[in-house]
Amino acid sequence: MNLHDWIDELCDVLDLDVEVDEALVLDLARAAAHNVTRPAAPITTYLLGYAAGSQGADLEGIEALAARAQRLAEGWDRPADAPDPLDVDDEVPDDSVVDHTADAYEA
Repeated sequence: MNLHDWIDELCDVLDLDVEVDEALVLDLARAAAHNVTRPAAPITTYLLGYAAGSQGADLEGIEALAARAQRLAEGWDRPADAPDPLDVDDEVPDDSVVDHTADAYEA
């Protein structure tokens, strides 16, 4: 079974009457996988489909959404193994010798 057959069968199972631009989806998945991280590929293509469906996008609209997502992926400048800039590992001071019994805490 080739990819086109798989897509046809999957559309039948999911009760979808849609034409799939395989090259567009695969190009977007490749850009996300190579420029962001491999697990970004299926998430990106899923979100493309979700956006297209929720917006009632026609073929031209899907292509525009995919182009926006691809530009984001191709311009992604944070390697997969780069630390999150918001997740800072600052050294926590040792205050184990400080008496906190009188400290007030907000709930």
